[in-house]
Amino acid sequence: MSGRAEHVITAGLRPELVFEGGVRSSSRTLLIGALIILVIGGFGLRSIELSAEGLSDDELNKLHAVADYRANGLTAANSEHPMLMKALQTISILAAESWNRNVTGLQLSTETALRLPGVILGALSTILIFLIVTELFGDQVGLLAAALWAFDPNAIGFNRIAKEDTFLLFFFLLANVFWLRGQRVAESKTGRRPEPYYWATAAAFGAMMASKYVPQLIAVSITYYWMFQAIPETRWRLGKKRILTFLLIIGLVFLILSPTILLPDTWRQMGNFASQKRVTHDGYEFMGTLYTHRLTDWLQGTPWYFYLVFIAVKLPLLTLAGFLIGLPLFFRRKVGDGRYFILMWMFVWLMTFTFAGGKFTRYFTPVLPAVLVTAALGVHLTGQWMGKQLASFGGSQGLMLYAPAVLALLVVIGSITSSIVASPHFRLYTNLIGGGWASAGYYFPHDEFYDGALRDAMFELARRASAGSQIASETPRLAAHYAKVAGRQDLTFVSLSDPETLKQLRPGDFVIIARGRRYFSNDAIISALNEASAPAFTVNQGFAPAAKIFILDEASLEAIRSSVSATKLDLNGRPIVKVMAFRPVGNVHAIDSLGFRLDSETNLER
Repeated sequence: MSGRAEHVITAGLRPELVFEGGVRSSSRTLLIGALIILVIGGFGLRSIELSAEGLSDDELNKLHAVADYRANGLTAANSEHPMLMKALQTISILAAESWNRNVTGLQLSTETALRLPGVILGALSTILIFLIVTELFGDQVGLLAAALWAFDPNAIGFNRIAKEDTFLLFFFLLANVFWLRGQRVAESKTGRRPEPYYWATAAAFGAMMASKYVPQLIAVSITYYWMFQAIPETRWRLGKKRILTFLLIIGLVFLILSPTILLPDTWRQMGNFASQKRVTHDGYEFMGTLYTHRLTDWLQGTPWYFYLVFIAVKLPLLTLAGFLIGLPLFFRRKVGDGRYFILMWMFVWLMTFTFAGGKFTRYFTPVLPAVLVTAALGVHLTGQWMGKQLASFGGSQGLMLYAPAVLALLVVIGSITSSIVASPHFRLYTNLIGGGWASAGYYFPHDEFYDGALRDAMFELARRASAGSQIASETPRLAAHYAKVAGRQDLTFVSLSDPETLKQLRPGDFVIIARGRRYFSNDAIISALNEASAPAFTVNQGFAPAAKIFILDEASLEAIRSSVSATKLDLNGRPIVKVMAFRPVGNVHAIDSLGFRLDSETNLER
């Protein structure tokens, strides 16, 4: 890391030096070794105690889709999302079952098997970030950005949940590794043909589309390309025929990797999702306040500064300082034309996710590397400045060389320390600006807890509940799943947001109040229950209280009944009708949390 960084200058400034920056380390072996360490370290943190938290309701949908694929072949299960991630999860669960049959001692749980593909791609993204940033800003900034990704607690936390965002990012990064390499080859005078890189880019974008429907990310690469087309010296020109071929490859790869798009029921489910008929909850709690949470609520929904708060309270402090220093530098010409790629990356993401009324912190995953690249650039140039200042005050010239590396090492150690302290509940990490661990779960409780404590709550309930008890919660399907795992198929599960089913509760039944599952539809009920009685027990997620479990008596039942009238209408004055009484029957075709293989069939009876 002690080699001098070279800023890449693209065709707009000095065409003859286009992308000659590349990897300029005095030891390529040292760079490769450092990358291997980063990938292994990042994988280790991502995989440690991967089943420490139970499945979320979203993740249970993926498990149901896997079971449906195995029982019925290609189906439209969970088809508001593409198929690629669920196909990889199916392979992972099959491999875990085989492992559990043939290896004694270390057994893999459902949670681990379902999340493992994301963990692997998240760790491998370290290499892709290095390759992209090296093309744009040189190997020192590239290596630092890769290290920040490998050890950032937010990156680790996002990669540890079985959701599409990690897959979307991986293939976006892969596409742009080929795209920027194609630019370098096109602008060089070596005579090499850039077309293979164009077609590889298109294939990666097809895989990106088969991961999550966010096609606007392709605009980052295309816009960056068009920025150079007015410069006469630019050789990086695809032409109409190659652009058409490029788009055709994207479509073909998408169809191969997500063939369920051809099923009519897939389009029906996508239509329901787009029309927000699949949105079953009416709010999102952010910093203690409830907001409406539909995408089309725009600025009337979750506040526009949602992700600014995330950056302020979730990034490790030294990384945050680097970001604040680095961001203004992207508006300086001497940083090189690679800055336009990062700026366009952040702009497209900002326009896509910031102004929509519905937000989740996991939506930050696709832009987090750009934030970390900005921080890496800020740290590197700050280190260079510090080295010059020390040298001007009589220090050795060696200080100019080593100051950036020393400062970078301190920033990386800060990320490693933050992640180790947060492990294995990485999403709960909150920096000192946000209040530290005392404020864990305050800012974004839905995403920070993500139903992780419900499994433990249900295992304890299974021990305490009498035969035929009813359990009210905001995730009745998930509660039913873990009741089945615990061997309690006699329990019945109802929705806390359904006033009609709440009227059927009896003394001795249970109510689960999970943090992050507070909505307009249940707020009055939760408040009344908290005032009327104390919880029978609580469940923590790490150091943070995550769920309260109440055993109902006459007083708490009366409090619930008296508050039911406040939950009969939604925000638009429409009656809330939710048929959500579930009894666990059958089994999910997978391995359960205790290591036992389950049979196929559906797992819920409505």
